[in-house]
Amino acid sequence: MTAGSAHQDVLDWTNACWDRLPTAGALRARAAEMAQKLSAEVAGGKLPFLATPFMDALVKELAELEAGYLKGFKHMLLLGIGGSALGARALQKAFAPGQDLPGHTGKSLWILDNVDPASLEAHLSRLSAKDTLVYVVSKSGDTIETIGQYFLVKDWLKRQLPAAWKDHLLLNTDEQKGYLRQEATEFGIRTLPVPDNLGGRYSAISAVGLVPAAFLGMDWRALAQGFQAVAAPLADPALSAQTLAAHPAFEFAVWGKALMDAGYCELITFFYIPQWACFADWFAQLWAESLGKGGQGSQPIPAVGVTDQHSVNQMFLDGPRNKACLFVERAPAAQGKPEGQSFPADMPAIFDYLQGKRFGELLPAEGLGTRMALCESGVPLVALRLGVDDALAAGKMMALLGAATLLTGWLMGINPVDQPAVELGKRLAKARLGASGLEKEKADLKAFTTGKRDERGF
Repeated sequence: MTAGSAHQDVLDWTNACWDRLPTAGALRARAAEMAQKLSAEVAGGKLPFLATPFMDALVKELAELEAGYLKGFKHMLLLGIGGSALGARALQKAFAPGQDLPGHTGKSLWILDNVDPASLEAHLSRLSAKDTLVYVVSKSGDTIETIGQYFLVKDWLKRQLPAAWKDHLLLNTDEQKGYLRQEATEFGIRTLPVPDNLGGRYSAISAVGLVPAAFLGMDWRALAQGFQAVAAPLADPALSAQTLAAHPAFEFAVWGKALMDAGYCELITFFYIPQWACFADWFAQLWAESLGKGGQGSQPIPAVGVTDQHSVNQMFLDGPRNKACLFVERAPAAQGKPEGQSFPADMPAIFDYLQGKRFGELLPAEGLGTRMALCESGVPLVALRLGVDDALAAGKMMALLGAATLLTGWLMGINPVDQPAVELGKRLAKARLGASGLEKEKADLKAFTTGKRDERGF
C-alpha cells in the first residue's frame, strides 16, 4: 500500500484505567499553559524536532544523494551511538529486513554503536572498502565512542583507498563547530548538518535517520510526511489550548504523568509487529533519557510479541502492580488475507483448531490474548493500532511519541531535552583515559577505585 493510502491509525483508550489516575483532570487543565510554552519554544527556534524547519532543504539534498552518490555503495557503515543509531536501526529492521535473512545480496546497513574491538575488527576485515560508505553521526563532533571508531575507520579507508578515502566518508555533525566539522573543512569531506537544538534522541527524522533510509531504498518521503502530519499542528504559531487538548500527544502526556503520580513507575512498550521491535528500543531511550530527572520518571520496558510472552510477560501479569503498557499492533482490518503458509492437513487431532488456517493468523490471536490478559490483570493499557504498518505510519508514530515525551516532561516540571546525569559518566570516562583538566573527576576516580572493596568469589 502506498503512503497516500487511507490510514485508520488510532489510540484505543478503553483500558487506560483513568479512574485510577486522580491527577489527570488537573493535568488536562494545563493545556493553555502547555500551548503557550510550545508556541514560545517553537518561535524561539528551540523545537526543530516539531517544526522541522530543515526539512525542505534536506528533502532536496536527500533526493540528489539518492539519485547519485548513494548508488555507488553496497554497504553503509554507520558510526554513532544512542540517538545517532537507534532510529536508523529501527527503520532498517522495519523496512529493510531482508538484510537479516539468508541469501541477502542487496544493500546493507551495518551499525557500530558500541566500543567492542572484536566487532569493529570483524566489520573492517569483512567489508570491502571500495563498496562501503562510512556514515559518521555525532552532533557535537567529539563523542568519544564515535570519534574513537572514526580514527580507526578513517585509517582503514586511507590504507585501502589511498586516493579516494575521503569520498567514502559522509559526516553528519554540527554545521559550524566540533572536531568532525574541522575534519570536513580540512579534507573536503562531504557533510550534512545536524540542526541547532535538535538532540540526538529527537533526531531520527533528520538526516540522522533519513540518510540510512534513503540508502536502503525506503520510502523516506512518506516517513517525513507522516511525521509532519502529526507534528505540524503542535508547531503552528496559532496553537490554542483547545487544539492542544484535542491532540493525541497531549492526552498521552497527561496519561504518562498521571500514571507516575499514581505510582505506576514502569511503562511497557509491547510491540506486536515483530519487524517494528526496535522501535521499542528507540522509544526506551527517548522516554528514559528525557524524563529520568530529579528522582522522577518511569522506566520504559521494551517488549516484543510473541517472543516476550514466553520470557518476561509473567512479571507483567503477576508481578508488582506498578506497570502500565503501550501496546502497538496492526488493526484487525489491516490484517487482510492471512500471511504465511497454510498448516498441513495431517496434523494430530489435538491441533484440529489450526486446520484451514495460515501461520500468519497466530500473531493477531496471540496479540489479542496478551492484551486481554494484561487488562484483566489490571495493567493500565493504551493500544496504538495501525491501519497500515508502512513508512507513513512509522513517521506518525515517531512524532506522536516524541511530542508526548516532550509534553510529559513539561508536565513533570523538568527539562526533557537535556541529560545531565549521562554527562557525568562521559566526563569520568574521559578522566580515566587521561584527558586534560577534569581534576575533580580524576580525584573522584582515584577515591572510587582505590577504596576498600568487598569482593567475594562465586
